Amino acid sequence: MTTTEALDGSAAVDDAARSIARPFYVYAVLANSLFQRGVFVIFLYQRGFSAGQVALLQTLIYLVSGLAEMPTGIIADRIGRRASIVIGQVLIAGCLLGQVTSSNYWVFLALFMLQGVGMACVSGSDTALLYDLLVRRGATAGYVKIKSRFTMLGTVTSGVAIVLGGQLQQFSWGIVYVGSAACLVLAVVVLMSRVPEIRGADAVDEQDGAEAHSDATAWRAMLRVATPALVTLVVVSGLMHATLTPYIIFTQKTLSDQGAGTAVVSVVIAAGFFVGGLVPLLSDRANRRIGYRIVIPVSLVTLAVALGLSGLGLVWVTIAAFLVLAGIPEITAVLVDNVFNEAVPSRHRASLLSMIAFVESVLIGIGYLVLGTLMDGFGSSVGMATYAAVPLLACLLWLPVLFRGARVTTEIEKPADQKAS
Repeated sequence: MTTTEALDGSAAVDDAARSIARPFYVYAVLANSLFQRGVFVIFLYQRGFSAGQVALLQTLIYLVSGLAEMPTGIIADRIGRRASIVIGQVLIAGCLLGQVTSSNYWVFLALFMLQGVGMACVSGSDTALLYDLLVRRGATAGYVKIKSRFTMLGTVTSGVAIVLGGQLQQFSWGIVYVGSAACLVLAVVVLMSRVPEIRGADAVDEQDGAEAHSDATAWRAMLRVATPALVTLVVVSGLMHATLTPYIIFTQKTLSDQGAGTAVVSVVIAAGFFVGGLVPLLSDRANRRIGYRIVIPVSLVTLAVALGLSGLGLVWVTIAAFLVLAGIPEITAVLVDNVFNEAVPSRHRASLLSMIAFVESVLIGIGYLVLGTLMDGFGSSVGMATYAAVPLLACLLWLPVLFRGARVTTEIEKPADQKAS
C-alpha cells in the first residue's frame, strides 16, 4: 500500500466517522434539553415531599431501571437498538408530563418507576448503536473522540437547559416539564430520520471472520468476557456513578440549606454541567497519555475531596468544590465506556452493556437512599461529608488491579480498523 493510498483510506474512515457522529450530536443536544433537571428536587420539595421521600423516588427510578436493564438490553439486540431508544424516550416524555400534572406521592412513585423503565430502554442501546455503526464502517478508532464530544454536547446542553429551567420556573412548572418532553420527542424524530437501525445479529454479520460467536445467550457471553479485572471495573465504575449522580442532585439541597436561593442553585448546577461537559474533551488525550487505570483513582479521590469540602457548611466552598472537582469523573466515564465496548461482542453488545448498567443503576439507587438518609439524619452538609467514604472504598477496590496490571478485556473481537492495522 502506498502512502497516498493509506492517507486516502484514513480520510475515508474519518469521513465515515463524522457522517455517523453528526445525527448523534443533534440527538445529544435534544435528548439533554431537560429543563427540570437542575431544579426538579426543588419542585418535589414544593410538592411537599421530604428529603427521604425524594431519595426514595430517586432510589426507585434507578433500582427499576437496573432491574429493567437486562430484559430491555435483550430486546434491543433482538428488535433493534434504535427502536429501544425511541420507546424509552417517549416513555420518559410521558412520565414528565404526568409529574407536572400531579401532586400525589403514590402517583409520583408509579411515574418514577415507569421513567426508570424508559431509562433502561435508552441505556446500553445508544452506546451499542453508535459503536456498532462505527464497527460497520471500520471507524471504531474514533470512538473515544466521538463519545467525548457526544458527552460534551449533552452535558453543556444540560447546563443551558438548567439555566433556562431556573428562569422558566418563575413563570410555570408546566413550561419547564412540557418543554423537556417536547425536546425528547424531537430527539426521537432525529433518530428515526437520520440514524439507521441495527440489531445484534446485524452487527455481528458485519464482522469479517467473526469467530463463530457460538454464545447463544447474553449470559454465556458475559461469562466468557468476565475477567476478574473487568468485574472489578464494573463495580468500581458503579460506585463512582453512585457517588457522582447523587452528589450532583443533592447539591441542590445542600446549597439551598446553606443559604443559596433557587436562581443561584440553578446557575451553579448549570455551571457544573458546563464544566462536566467541557472536561470530557480531554478524554482522548487522557486515554493516550495516562490511561484509564490511573484516571480512575484520581477521579475517585477527587469526588471524596468534593464531598468533604461540601461538609464544611460554607456555601461558597461548596460551590467552588462542585465546579472545580465534579467534572473530572466525566473523563473516567468516557474512558471506561470505551473499555466496556471493547470487551463485549457485537451480537450481545446492548444486552451486556445493559447488564453492566444494571449494576451501576442498583448502586446509584442505593447511593441515593444512603445519601438521603445521611442528609436527613445529620444534615445536608455533614451527610455529604460522610458519604465521601463511598468513593474512597471504590479507590481501595481498584488498587489491586492498578498495581498488578491485570487484564480487563479478553479481546474476543477486534474492530475492523484494528484488524486492518
